[in-house]
Amino acid sequence: MPEPRCAYFVADAHLGQGPPDSNRSRERDLLRLFDSVLAERAALYVGGDLFDFWFEYGHTVPKRYVGVLQKLGELRRAGLPVTYVGGNHDFWIGDYLRRELDVSFTDEPLPISLQGRRILLAHGDGLGPGDQGYKLLKRVLRNGLARWLFRWIHPDIGIPLASATSHTSRHRAPRARRSEEWLFDTIARPFFRQGYDALILAHFHVPVHRRESDGELLVLGDWIERRTYARLEDGVFRLEDFRDAPGMGRRPESLADFRMGRDRETR
Repeated sequence: MPEPRCAYFVADAHLGQGPPDSNRSRERDLLRLFDSVLAERAALYVGGDLFDFWFEYGHTVPKRYVGVLQKLGELRRAGLPVTYVGGNHDFWIGDYLRRELDVSFTDEPLPISLQGRRILLAHGDGLGPGDQGYKLLKRVLRNGLARWLFRWIHPDIGIPLASATSHTSRHRAPRARRSEEWLFDTIARPFFRQGYDALILAHFHVPVHRRESDGELLVLGDWIERRTYARLEDGVFRLEDFRDAPGMGRRPESLADFRMGRDRETR
């Protein structure tokens, strides 16, 4: 299959979180973005947290996600590459995406060679030094015993319970909220020294696009309020704003410093 001439990168829609009207609006815009991917015969990369919570029950799929899942399947049936890198809100995805939709899925940072670029796509949680408590919690929650225990909770109880916990954690202003300088120097540069020329992150919810001589950092922003995403065409990245119409791409504000509490949207 020939390499698609362009690729879209999107993350942090957190579908299922918040009021129903907000969810419908986010889903409607996301489906329109996916229609643009289909029309352009592009590749789609999801950087995690498309869903606010996902658990791989044996016989249950959360009904609130059916429209988006159908669209992902439509993209694959059209022969387009769709790749999903799990985030911290949806890392309990099992083999459903692969088995039922033929979507490539990984819950680890993903190396991508595309349009002459060597790219690393990662959700972003737990990268860099420090935050050992979260890194330990992440390992605990991802192990097989934790999944097995949660599976015994009925979905009508387990999903609302997890969603409520997710909503609470989003308003604790985690330490992951870092400055653009810290992200570039502490997170991105070590990967550039490994030979990557671009690092794409999600998780932080504030859009950043920074180019230096040693590499290029993009933080995708989010799909909750900003509707930001990245587009790669002819080897050139653009950080775009869907609210100015797909493909047009107002360049979102890239914050030189998004210190703790400055941005009102939390994870």
